[in-house]
Amino acid sequence: MSYEVLLAEEAREYVAALDEKSARIVKNNLRKLAADPYPRPNSGSGDREKLVVDGETLYRLHIGRTHTAFYDVLEAENEVRVIEIVDIDEAHKRYGFD
Repeated sequence: MSYEVLLAEEAREYVAALDEKSARIVKNNLRKLAADPYPRPNSGSGDREKLVVDGETLYRLHIGRTHTAFYDVLEAENEVRVIEIVDIDEAHKRYGFD
């Protein structure tokens, strides 16, 4: 199954403000969500995780050691909606992740 990856306005603005190389890296990583948006335990890939933030289930994607994307998967619509992308330090500060 393939998902359509959609970015919220705030996420699009974040990517647009990045330098060319960083924007390319972020976009390439977000494209991977189209094929497989879910975390795979014991797969050796620590970049995706299911979280509960303010009582809402979300997923997070670490992109390199620099950026973190928060997204939701809407199965009925075959969509991955990227809600927000922030600097990884900001994500840790705001959400208390390791």
